Amino acid sequence: MKEIMLTCLAIIFLPLAGPAQGEWRAAVLAENEWRYREGNAPPPAGWNQPGYDDSWWAEGPGGIGYGDGDDNTVIGPSVSVYLRRDFEIADTAAVSALSLYADYDDGFVAYLNGVEIARSNLGAPGVAPAFDQLADGFREAQMYQGGLPEAYPLPLSSLAGLLKNGTNTLAVQAHNATTSSSDLSAIFFLFLRVDQGAEGYQDTPSWFSMPSESSNLPLVLIDTYGQGIPDEPKIDAHMGIIDNGPGAANHLSDPFNGYDGRIGIELRGSSSLSFAKKNYGLETRDEDGENNNVSLLGMPRENDWVLHGPYSDKSLMRNVLAFHISSATGRYTPRTRWCELFINNSYYGLYVLMEKIKRDDNRVDIANLRPEDISGDELTGGYIFSIERDDEGPGRGWYSPYTDNCFYKFQDPDHDELAPEQKAYLENFITSFETAMNGPNAAAVYNNYIDVGSWVDYWLATEIYKHIDNYKFSFYMYKRKDSNGGKLHFGPQWDLNLAFGNFDFAQDPGPDGWSYVWANLGYLRPFWVVTLTDMPEIQNRIDCRWRELRQGPWRTDSLMAFIDENAALIEQARVRNFERWPVLGQYVWPNSYVGQDYDDELNFLKQWLQSRLEWMDQNMIGDCSALNAEGPGKALAELHVFPNPFSASVSFLMESPSIGEADLQIVDVLGKEVNRF
Repeated sequence: MKEIMLTCLAIIFLPLAGPAQGEWRAAVLAENEWRYREGNAPPPAGWNQPGYDDSWWAEGPGGIGYGDGDDNTVIGPSVSVYLRRDFEIADTAAVSALSLYADYDDGFVAYLNGVEIARSNLGAPGVAPAFDQLADGFREAQMYQGGLPEAYPLPLSSLAGLLKNGTNTLAVQAHNATTSSSDLSAIFFLFLRVDQGAEGYQDTPSWFSMPSESSNLPLVLIDTYGQGIPDEPKIDAHMGIIDNGPGAANHLSDPFNGYDGRIGIELRGSSSLSFAKKNYGLETRDEDGENNNVSLLGMPRENDWVLHGPYSDKSLMRNVLAFHISSATGRYTPRTRWCELFINNSYYGLYVLMEKIKRDDNRVDIANLRPEDISGDELTGGYIFSIERDDEGPGRGWYSPYTDNCFYKFQDPDHDELAPEQKAYLENFITSFETAMNGPNAAAVYNNYIDVGSWVDYWLATEIYKHIDNYKFSFYMYKRKDSNGGKLHFGPQWDLNLAFGNFDFAQDPGPDGWSYVWANLGYLRPFWVVTLTDMPEIQNRIDCRWRELRQGPWRTDSLMAFIDENAALIEQARVRNFERWPVLGQYVWPNSYVGQDYDDELNFLKQWLQSRLEWMDQNMIGDCSALNAEGPGKALAELHVFPNPFSASVSFLMESPSIGEADLQIVDVLGKEVNRF
């Protein structure tokens, strides 16, 4: 392997800016007198609006609920309870920050002057829950156990014009997860920072600490205009991004400088849709609602993006780590950027903004297949497809004739963008490949169908991850035009939060053992995963490639350093994330390990990965020396350039089992030599 770094970059972590000026005071305390009504019928229209006549509602000090002994006002068992509290603001211009604090069992929605400002564990943002709607899951109140309420900082940029001089109203509906629950808690506080005139407000409690108003990570703020975010289709929304650059603090009061415009947004995922913390797909749009290619957080211009919210992965970084491992091979892998997300003023936690897999010069760089390309060379590429669940109705793909329930799904172009001739062509090509792999001459013909180097890299990375869904879901592939090689390539990698030991079903989650053999089950995973891997020449290439990568970007110390650097980068945000989503120390499907704190979770990931790499070192298939001994006729060399495209630095990686040294010549577009190594 020859690896040449043209420049060297350093990442410097700088302290955040100091706290803003002003004094934090309480506009509403839980122990204040509240108007309330039990949720035994739909609430009256306008119940959460200022000026609503609530004189006929009951009155009592908060918290309000039953069970656990944390309620100053006890009500009877109920699915829900509705609360209102008026408060006065003398001068809205003096208010420079707001934060709602909530302790609840099991879910809630909070409103300020009739506008939703925070929500947790209760339906979709923007959709008012019915009085008898159950919370999305169980959540135990914390304060009676000695814990603290959750903080929901409220961006002033999203609350412009909402606060009023004079009387304002905080309204809340709290809901239980079951009709037979033994407890219900509704304990809410509203704090604000005032730059002058603080004497008109209440003192903050002894437990109160100034909420974080800044982050070393970019802030992404989404406003759905009161709409809930559905599974599909995408709804219109607005997105603003605050990104003041590396080392700089990003404040909720800062102007949008990373993006300020329209988006379409929807939920995404399969099993993850059951989690309280959701994943989102979004596209950037122009004022006419059309796709708008933009650069987000320094990533190349495009319009399709994903906001990934780690939830069952309590290290928060399995996808980021896996994509780093894959990209180190020099093959395209979606780029990722950390951020913190707010939706409709509610804090949603630590997220990863990432590129969606699609055809693009800066993503999967293959030919653009047009609807009219139905013959000749134009018909032969490019196609992106994957092996997935068949859960979206007919016409989305086809089943393998050789493996039970192995479903190939059209991805880009999507099924509704492909002509019948194009669908038939891709299905016939893959079926011909499977037929060849199922025949007696598979070893002689596999190279006619696949790009071997891409299979080797995909296989090795997948074995490092040992994720539960390997080769059966989110198994992406793409095919180039015949005039550009015409072969099947494997990747990019996708959806790896259930990797590195983070699953507890079906297979052994431990760091030992090959995971590709699961394809021998003859169900979901294509049979040819084993057929290809067991071919001696491919195994020898796997061994050569493993040795190369382990001496370079896959060194154990390099991967541990990557984990530590990212853990340091997200240190402040992950504290806020777990305050918002308190899952540490709790089982979340399908955890095989439950640490008591974040350090436990991170150490488990690091120890698992170290053990996995050691096991693969000791048990690697193939024999690189056997491939070298086959002579010059078998000399194989591939030159990878990564990242591609690049700006400040670039690496060249030459994959060759038989070439020990080589010269690298760099020329410009006119053929003039720029440099030689």
